[in-house]
Amino acid sequence: MREWWIHVGLICIPLVAVYLHVPPPQLTPALHKWLSAGEVFHFRGRNVFYKDSYGALGSSDVVILLHGFPTSSYDWIKIWDPLTQRFNRVIALDFLGFGFSDKPMPHRYSIFEQASLVEALAAHLGLSNQRVNLVSHNYGDTVALELLYRADQNRTGHLTLNSLCLSNGGIFPETHRPRFLQRLLLDSSFLAPILTRLTNFLIFQKGMGEVFGPYTQPTDAEFWDMWIGLRHNEGNLVLDSILQYINQRLKHRDRWVGALASTLVPLHMIYGPLDPVNPHPHFIHLYQKLVQRSTITILDEHISHYPQLEDPTGFLKAYFNFIHSF
Repeated sequence: MREWWIHVGLICIPLVAVYLHVPPPQLTPALHKWLSAGEVFHFRGRNVFYKDSYGALGSSDVVILLHGFPTSSYDWIKIWDPLTQRFNRVIALDFLGFGFSDKPMPHRYSIFEQASLVEALAAHLGLSNQRVNLVSHNYGDTVALELLYRADQNRTGHLTLNSLCLSNGGIFPETHRPRFLQRLLLDSSFLAPILTRLTNFLIFQKGMGEVFGPYTQPTDAEFWDMWIGLRHNEGNLVLDSILQYINQRLKHRDRWVGALASTLVPLHMIYGPLDPVNPHPHFIHLYQKLVQRSTITILDEHISHYPQLEDPTGFLKAYFNFIHSF
């Protein structure tokens, strides 16, 4: 019996070693097109990818899109062109540690740093003195709340917000339900370095599929694009560091939820009710209780955690109705 385990170990060790040195997959034509249409700016010595499209003539409105975890600005691909028909400028970025931006390691990733990154990008693009609209999802919701807090404090050099539209983000720690793998990465300093290295496409696809509705699953090609964005610049190796944002939400709940509850900036929530991460009805009931000035759109019952990808038409209809209401 002991010899059998020795043979298994001798076989597995080189296989694991080979796997750990598998290079990131090559960009698909769709991702290459997205990357080619974007630019890079420097933030605290790091390269940050962003895309800035000019659209509707006769409009001065600007919208900045803030993506979720663990994906990238490519999450907005299905609503990008319609947004450019409504707004003068549509801007999205990959947060530090995501997509085509740098993914430093070791690094103490924080919501505060990501908010400062958005402000730096706005300054880089000449938007510091212009009112901007924010649309955010998931992880991006918390970044948006930090930006909202700063804007309402009237601190010089920060963004001036015209509106904020949130979607399916765990803004309330008490209703947030992290996925099993996220809890492992967050809670186990011993397992995290191993898990981040051994996670492969099939594990990733299964985990991501669980936060999409049964009738709105991404295609294999769409899952693959998400995986490439994660693996680019070895982003899988920093997942455990980025996930500390869950603890930051808990620590700074009063700051961020307080800003949401007290702001006079027009607010809207677009919500996919099948979301297992922010489950219905607990999440939306608490949101309605604490954020009484916000309007809400609850999408069809089969829409889950990624509404802008699962129901782009419904998402856009809800967002444009919100924008046109003030």
